[in-house]
Amino acid sequence: MNALDRLAELVDPAVGRFGWAVLLYFVIVNGFYLILLLSASWELREHGFEVAGESRHRVLSSRVAPRITMLVPAYNEAATIVESVQALMTLAYLDLEVIVVDDGSSDDTLGELTRAFDLVPIHPIYRRRIDTESVSAIYRSRRAKGLTVARKDNGGKADSLNAALNLASGELVCALDADTLVEEDALQRLVRPFLRSDDIVAAGATIRVANDARVHRGRIVRAAAPHHALEGIQAVEYLRAFLFGRVGWNRLGSNLVISGAFGLFRREALVEAGGYANTIGEDMEIIIRLRRQGYETGQPHRVEFVPDPLAWTEVPSSMRVLGRQRDRWHRGLSDSLWRHRRVFLNPRYGVLGMVVFPAFVVIEWLAPIVEALGIFFLLVGLIGGNLDASFAVLFFTAAYGLGLLMSTYALLLEELTFRRYGSAGDRARLLGWALLENLGYRQITVWWRLKGIVRFLQGDHDWGEMERQGFRSSDSAAQSSI
Repeated sequence: MNALDRLAELVDPAVGRFGWAVLLYFVIVNGFYLILLLSASWELREHGFEVAGESRHRVLSSRVAPRITMLVPAYNEAATIVESVQALMTLAYLDLEVIVVDDGSSDDTLGELTRAFDLVPIHPIYRRRIDTESVSAIYRSRRAKGLTVARKDNGGKADSLNAALNLASGELVCALDADTLVEEDALQRLVRPFLRSDDIVAAGATIRVANDARVHRGRIVRAAAPHHALEGIQAVEYLRAFLFGRVGWNRLGSNLVISGAFGLFRREALVEAGGYANTIGEDMEIIIRLRRQGYETGQPHRVEFVPDPLAWTEVPSSMRVLGRQRDRWHRGLSDSLWRHRRVFLNPRYGVLGMVVFPAFVVIEWLAPIVEALGIFFLLVGLIGGNLDASFAVLFFTAAYGLGLLMSTYALLLEELTFRRYGSAGDRARLLGWALLENLGYRQITVWWRLKGIVRFLQGDHDWGEMERQGFRSSDSAAQSSI
């Protein structure tokens, strides 16, 4: 008897029981995804009716519109920082302030900003309401009104956001990654919930993949579905996550996540919460803290996702960098959920404690563990002859089919609503990447997420570096679009 046969004999009693457990988990998760999908469809329909014929341009061009400060942490972003800031300085919003914080970059991030915007030093006097690493210099631009750049000792993304928060003067603040390109009218669209209700503390927007898109002066002049498989599959992931994941949560208890790449907050709510925590999942942690604080103090706590404001980001183009990113994301998820574990199934926190938080634990955090164990027991069962091969094929086909259904429906929602991918070739490529996603890519991400859980349990809080290639600029593309 070889080693595999002995292993199969040892785990044989567990195969059947675990198989039923995996099947039950599969039904629960996909049933919930179906609810999210239906909720997202209804939300997008209602959103379309609400914004049809709106006069936001007239309202937001008046001086009563709330001042917005853009918080832009930057660490080794020399490849993309100028295009990102150029896009911010031309946003269609009257009362706008932009604060870039160079978090002790080792590349030429500050030099690129200085040359592009003619920065000059000013006296570093400001009210320090949140403790941060030392700010060594503050600069103002002589070329771009409202642009401030701060240079500080390295302290991580959360520390940079807090430094920018100390310098901010806006009623609302917008947290933004330095590699993000924001569409011209995105702030006008994202500010809607704050004008409509005093109960909103934060709002998130849609993030799209900018790889292979053409950029001119910080603007996407032609959106394009990525030509390479790794980037293309991520584009499908982003569409699925934002167009039915985040949208669907609007009607199922409000969101628990706003992408750190682009989100809008009430400044005083952030300051009262103590600013961003020094954790690798600071974007999720601050949302849970804001919502939890609202329940505990009786203050506003609603977080809303707005589907039509768009921002574009560069995604990893290598397996090594993508693996580091997904590992970090799952460590951030683990850390955020653990920090606020008392919310889990606690009726004091209403729908947050009884629905939203448990769903993220069971569906998001637990998923890689269940999937990995499912693959293990599937292989052992097949080797030991205790699992019918036709059942295994049927189960895989069902899982693949449901995953493809979710991705295809997200592509359909994109086609019926925003249609940013205009050519038939782009749409065909996205469908092709959706077909490939579950054939190896998803299984690899399970491994990366498992590594994230293990590293979290080991106390590893390393952020790692995100290598940038820079956006694809094209003057000719811009000319052709005019």
